[in-house]
Amino acid sequence: MTKISRDDIKKRGFGRFIKSFGYSLDGLIYAYKYEQSMLIHVIATIAVIIANIVLNVAPTEWLITFIAIGMVLAAELINTAIEAVVDLVTLEIHPLAKIAKDCGSAATFVLAMMAGVIGFVIYIPHIIDIIGVLCAVGS
Repeated sequence: MTKISRDDIKKRGFGRFIKSFGYSLDGLIYAYKYEQSMLIHVIATIAVIIANIVLNVAPTEWLITFIAIGMVLAAELINTAIEAVVDLVTLEIHPLAKIAKDCGSAATFVLAMMAGVIGFVIYIPHIIDIIGVLCAVGS
């Protein structure tokens, strides 16, 4: 039997490159439609964008918040992929399947908490400034 490598099977070229965007979009759509956590992250993303506009954050702060958002969304997509692969291998409740799923979920949780801390570090000074202005106007 002739052994075929993965490199021989993988197609290359501009058409394949363009199709890869479609596959990525399929993954995003799937996660949005079927993963409750992804919906929560999308709502949080919208809230962060609104907060950035309302608080008039600096360009560097925009960049930092977008990096945090991207990391959380990417972690959620990776977690979804891990869950799908585990379910493909076994639908039985197995201790190793639990570990894989729980660790994927924990990775997303850790990044989400870090994003929350980043939000506090960026937004608290802006909120304090607004409170200071309101107190000065009220005096």
